[in-house]
Amino acid sequence: MTKLTDEEKKFLIDLANEARRRAYAPYSNYHVGAALRTKTGRVYTGVNVENAAYPATMCAERIAIFKAVSDGELEFEVVSVVTDNGGSPCGSCRQVLAEFGLDTIVLIANGKGELMKEMTVGELLPEAFQPHHLEKK
Repeated sequence: MTKLTDEEKKFLIDLANEARRRAYAPYSNYHVGAALRTKTGRVYTGVNVENAAYPATMCAERIAIFKAVSDGELEFEVVSVVTDNGGSPCGSCRQVLAEFGLDTIVLIANGKGELMKEMTVGELLPEAFQPHHLEKK
């Protein structure tokens, strides 16, 4: 597993917190920002984008992941998630993160930029359903 320095954590948390300012959250007013670093060192940000048809809403974490994947990145090292109160990724985001590896580090921070929790995707989503479960015997 990747070992992150305090400076790296702060950089990714600050980047997610800055991205959070661009969130489109007129219904919940719950602004979320994410910053995802791939194993090649590229960083992608995401924000939550709400919609009047609530199921069409997309989370910040998945937007960052989808941006990375659309650029051909499939291996991730760390994702930071920032909300006002240090909220944790939703179930859908946990499952999408698990698709790309259980060792990805997850940093959860509040709007003041304070690290609230640090764990892996595997710890965030124990017993995760993964691609190998679909392999035919």
